[in-house]
Amino acid sequence: MNGNTGVVSGLRVSHETASLAELEAASADSAEDALDALLDRPAVEEAFVLQTCHRVEAYAVTQDPASGRRALAAAGFDPAAAGAVSMGHEESLRHLLRVAAGLESLVVGEDQILGQIRDAYDAAQDAGGIDRVLRQAVTKAIHVGERARTETAINEGATSLGTAAVRLAERRTELDDATALVVGAGEMGALAAKAFASAGVAEVVVANRTRERADRVAESVDAPAETATLDDARDRTGDADVVVAATSSPGYVLDSASFAGAGETVVVDLAKPRDVEPEAGEVAEVSVHDLDALEAVTEATRERREDAAREVESMIAEEFEHLLAQYKRKRADEVIARMYESAEGLKNREVATALRRLEAETGEVCEAEREVVESMADALVSQLLAAPTKSLRDAAAEDDWSTIATALQLFNPEFEDGMPFDAAPSDATPAESED
Repeated sequence: MNGNTGVVSGLRVSHETASLAELEAASADSAEDALDALLDRPAVEEAFVLQTCHRVEAYAVTQDPASGRRALAAAGFDPAAAGAVSMGHEESLRHLLRVAAGLESLVVGEDQILGQIRDAYDAAQDAGGIDRVLRQAVTKAIHVGERARTETAINEGATSLGTAAVRLAERRTELDDATALVVGAGEMGALAAKAFASAGVAEVVVANRTRERADRVAESVDAPAETATLDDARDRTGDADVVVAATSSPGYVLDSASFAGAGETVVVDLAKPRDVEPEAGEVAEVSVHDLDALEAVTEATRERREDAAREVESMIAEEFEHLLAQYKRKRADEVIARMYESAEGLKNREVATALRRLEAETGEVCEAEREVVESMADALVSQLLAAPTKSLRDAAAEDDWSTIATALQLFNPEFEDGMPFDAAPSDATPAESED
């Protein structure tokens, strides 16, 4: 990997750009598989994939934007797919900050996304997909997300998707003394179970693939609670007044037959792909609501947080500029390091030549004389390179990569073929090259 010289290319599909069906179509079987597919592309130096219930995003670091776009498409992230948005280097970086801050979430300011970004980062790191470019980008995003939640009111009284699902259910049926069935004991399921308890239900039933995890969620709920397996959940729908489904199962957990004779039941399906067969909504007295139905519930939250969102936008603008400055400084430093390496090699050769000539003329060069010659050579290199070093850093800050190229060629034209200025962060499309 070239470390600081790559550019980020991104692609996103989210609740803001796609329908639930389009989101499902864009989702990989697993984020890990999608990550591996990206890292298998020869041009990809780093990769990061974020897949949640309402977004699919992939980022690749390559030496030029065209290679990044081709690698994403080859790995299954089709820019022509419905709802897909391609992002260049700077747009990718800015978008990551907005996602971590909660501004891109269905529930503005929700805290869940920060944990999901951390998990995705750990997965990418374990797969060997994180080096200096994405490490700096994702850790900056996490830092911004933490700042947004501690320095503003963006998550004050925050609703997660789990709690939003319960609020939607409250609009459809009376929750006092109701029986709530929560299918899935992950983070969303746990939040839904707790929200049901706060809403005054008579009983919460937590169903999960593993009984132990369901038991942990049931123990954390401040209401009478019991647990069941996913297979048992199909038999418990008849007793439930409201059902929230939020598993990661690849297929339907509850089909229409599961609700036959269930009577009046409100079902909220938070899963992607869906947990509840859509035809279940055709069963008499059963209403099924999916992620799209939560828009109305979350819009009120969005309006209440407009002031905080403006503060966060300002914070993101500031942190984004810092991030770009850090990237530019590091790119310049890499070029400068190569320049000093070239000068150091030249200095060592010339010092060795001078010492050989002195030895030929005097017969011997003492250690003190050797140190004087080497010290003089070091001083010359430092003084000669001081001004170019400053100019290179200024040029990088102004995106003046042609100046960097010219300066480097003056010191060693042989560097032309491998200079990092060719990978300057630009969303412009260079000539197409093969992976």
